Amino acid sequence: MLTSFHIGRYVDADDFRRLTEFLEAVGFVRESEKKPAFGFKSASYSVPVASFWIGALDPGLPKGMAIENVSMLLGLKTSDPNSIFQTAKRLGLGVRGNDSAVEPSPDERFGIKIGGIFVSVSKEDKQIPSLEGKLDAKGKHFGIVVARFNSFITERLLESALDGLVRSGARRDDTHVVRVPGAFEIPSAARTLAETKGYDAIICIGCLLRGDTAHYDVIVNEVTRGIGQSAQETGVPHAFGVLTCDTLEQAIDRAGLKMGNKGFEAALAAVEMASLKAAVRRQPSAVSRQQVPPSRSANRRNDKNLGGGEKATRARKKTNRK
Repeated sequence: MLTSFHIGRYVDADDFRRLTEFLEAVGFVRESEKKPAFGFKSASYSVPVASFWIGALDPGLPKGMAIENVSMLLGLKTSDPNSIFQTAKRLGLGVRGNDSAVEPSPDERFGIKIGGIFVSVSKEDKQIPSLEGKLDAKGKHFGIVVARFNSFITERLLESALDGLVRSGARRDDTHVVRVPGAFEIPSAARTLAETKGYDAIICIGCLLRGDTAHYDVIVNEVTRGIGQSAQETGVPHAFGVLTCDTLEQAIDRAGLKMGNKGFEAALAAVEMASLKAAVRRQPSAVSRQQVPPSRSANRRNDKNLGGGEKATRARKKTNRK
């Protein structure tokens, strides 16, 4: 099986040094460097994932498209052209775009001039397919747990959350609001709703303001841990819409002023996660292996226990007859 190939061309020693320095800087790993022989030296490189090509300049190219004083043409494809762009700048290499009169963009195809070597860099067009949720709440049911403490903030968050659900296609009748005394009670109520299996996502809304004691830190940690644990153990997505602010001004800014409304953002997160969960269930890999129904398993255990009881009974009767 063919494992490697070699194409050689004489280049200036300084160009060789700068090219090897560039390749190592962008992630190529030098495997070996042969000792100089017959007046030249060479180096081998590898990289985990890369696309590399070589080319020859067409002598018939129009003058405006030709690259002056270039004896070798190389090409690299990468998923992160910005890193290579910045590396070339840091090494002081000449960088040119499609139009040499315009400053190249790191997001576009560009070239790097290394003496008599020209390296063309372009973005890798192959992308790994991803699975994402959609902002579509049609037919889905949502539960909202809102704390009454600091209600002048939480009510604003609630109204915006309801607005976000409606804008995403949810019906008012499919959304149920549960009110609790404070933020500490949110995880318990959220878990109760999630365990009913009647909701596609739960939205948790509250507001905690730092005071003069450690009470704030204790409550924040417990609320965060409780909401996360409820989501993980019930399998129902929970959106975190609990404000944890140092001052009242910060809370007001996040309830509809300069920082937007976190209730609205929590609602959109709930819609997307509910949609994502439904999409994952439709994937073939999400289909679990067929299992023995619990009822059959229980019957088998009962039959086994019953058989053992009958044997014991016959043994006792035999002993009594003796």
